[in-house]
Amino acid sequence: MSDPSLTIDNILAPELTLCRFTASSKKRVLEFIAEHIHLQDETLSDTDIFNNLVSRERLGSTGIGEGIAIPHCRLEGLDRVIGVLMTLAEPVDFDAIDNQPVDIVFALVVPKEATSEHLELLSQLAEKFNEHSFCERLRQCEDADTLYQAMTTSRH
Repeated sequence: MSDPSLTIDNILAPELTLCRFTASSKKRVLEFIAEHIHLQDETLSDTDIFNNLVSRERLGSTGIGEGIAIPHCRLEGLDRVIGVLMTLAEPVDFDAIDNQPVDIVFALVVPKEATSEHLELLSQLAEKFNEHSFCERLRQCEDADTLYQAMTTSRH
C-alpha cells in the first residue's frame, strides 16, 4: 500500500521547476539544487543538502542514461519529500551509465526515515523518463511554467 500523497505532482512545486538552466558541471547542478531548496525553505541547510547529494553520487552516478539524472538523498529533520526539476541549456557530464551528458535532472530529497514509498517514487520517475516522447516534450519547453505542466499533467 503506497502513500497516495507521494506522487510527482505533490512533491514538485512550480518554484522548484527550472527551465534551460545554465550549469557548467555536475557539481554546479547539485549546488544549484541545494541552494534553490534552501531559498524555498530556509530551515533546510543548502550545505547539508549539497553534501548529501554528493555523498549519494559517490556511491554511483544517478545519471540513468538517455540524458536523464535523478540525483537523490536523505535529509535529517525533513518532514516531506521535495522534488526539483531542471532542464539544462547545455548538457553536462554526469558520469551517467551510458556516458551520455545529462540535460534533464529531477532531484529528490527525502526524509532520513525514507520508506518504500520513496523508492516507489524513484521508480515512477524512472518509468516516466523511460518514455522517449515524454523526455522530448520536456526538452522542448521554453519556460518553467510549461515545463511544470508537462511534468505534472502527462499520464501514460
